[in-house]
Amino acid sequence: MKILQLQLYTSHLQQQYQFYKDMLELEVSEFSGENFKVHAGFSELMFQYSKNATPYHIAFHISDKQEEKALKWVKKRVPILKNETEEIIDFNAWNAKSIYFYDEDKNILEFISRRNFSKPKSTLFSSESILGISEVGIGTTDVKEKFRFLNAKFSLEKYDGDFEKFCAIGNDDGLLITINRTQKDWFPTNDKAFASEFCIAFTHESENYHLSFEDDQLKVISA
Repeated sequence: MKILQLQLYTSHLQQQYQFYKDMLELEVSEFSGENFKVHAGFSELMFQYSKNATPYHIAFHISDKQEEKALKWVKKRVPILKNETEEIIDFNAWNAKSIYFYDEDKNILEFISRRNFSKPKSTLFSSESILGISEVGIGTTDVKEKFRFLNAKFSLEKYDGDFEKFCAIGNDDGLLITINRTQKDWFPTNDKAFASEFCIAFTHESENYHLSFEDDQLKVISA
């Protein structure tokens, strides 16, 4: 599963624009009073204004074994979100390491470095080391129902977790991180999970798909 496009909602459009442009130094385009786009590697992230927007969890791929360099780069810009005292979280079962921080909407952002995903083109870390969107979170009241839908419609498989509180669905290229928002909060901050609406376009097994999440329901949408 490779995430090509992701549309989220923001109640702080100007601040988010400045954050992704100036703090993360990513290319942004089509800024208006209603939305703008962020270009991050192979992915395109769009923010649409909504006064009722609620926070998300989003992860970005970074190059293999660049988490130490990424940590120094991020710490110059924003505070790190720790797991107790840990600034770099080791997901040994996923063969990956991550760092976390907030954007201007208090979305929990993650840089995840997966072993053997992509070798760095440079010894330095920069915005060009942000390779694409790796994960988006789904706060739901029924994890198993969401898995059944994604498996039936797109042949996406369980990557990790269970069908009660948490299930990562997809593969190393891209994941939908599904949690039961009545039983579990977001790692590592314990922030409340919301059923935050989004639209996503992705490829899987050479097929292109578009999907929306609204009112705690997933729906296939036309391209």
